[in-house]
Amino acid sequence: MFENPLVRDHQRKRDEVPKDFHKQGTGLCGLYVNTHPHKDLSEIYVRILRVLELMPKDYPYRQTTEQIVKERFAHVNSTDDIQILEEKIGMGQIEEVIEQALNELEAARTLVHYKAWEPLVEAPDEYQWRWPIAPGP
Repeated sequence: MFENPLVRDHQRKRDEVPKDFHKQGTGLCGLYVNTHPHKDLSEIYVRILRVLELMPKDYPYRQTTEQIVKERFAHVNSTDDIQILEEKIGMGQIEEVIEQALNELEAARTLVHYKAWEPLVEAPDEYQWRWPIAPGP
């Protein structure tokens, strides 16, 4: 009989969670319980900070993201209890925070790749952001 690899993967990830762990599921489809979030978040936050160092110090994205990541990184390093860590960060379950951190890492890498802080090659149209779209005055 055909064995669905997605079902097999789901069962494997479900069975990896120890029975005495504080939760057995996230309640969110496709988001599995992470049994070592401190390690994962620490690694991701270090990577984000390394990527941010490639941006100019006065770039607003770098300043804001660096502040948020350093604050959350401090919480990760100072709080052993996962539930208290979730409360301190205040962005949902720790698995959601990990997903958000991965997305932020990808966004930062994209900004570095395209050097989004550099000036435009040519000036934008004067009426670029006017609505409704109409010819100039």
